[in-house]
Amino acid sequence: MTLPALLFALLVALFYGALYHLIRGGGFWRLLLHFSLSISGFIIGHLIGIWREWTFLPLGALNLGLSSLGSVMLLILGDWLSRIETR
Repeated sequence: MTLPALLFALLVALFYGALYHLIRGGGFWRLLLHFSLSISGFIIGHLIGIWREWTFLPLGALNLGLSSLGSVMLLILGDWLSRIETR
């Protein structure tokens, strides 16, 4: 994967994290959590696509569809787990 593809992937993942933060709200630490979850999910989705040889919305060297799906799924799961309160 080329450097422009990596930078574009990072930009898209950060956009998903910022958009999710805009919808769900929270403070600065929650914004950092959303950014890290989004980037991690984007990477995981892309690696699963490479491993299983699935392509969905390819954009150059980037498997944008599966990467986006991984990012959104990890954002939802991580946000749900972070809001659980202990007694």
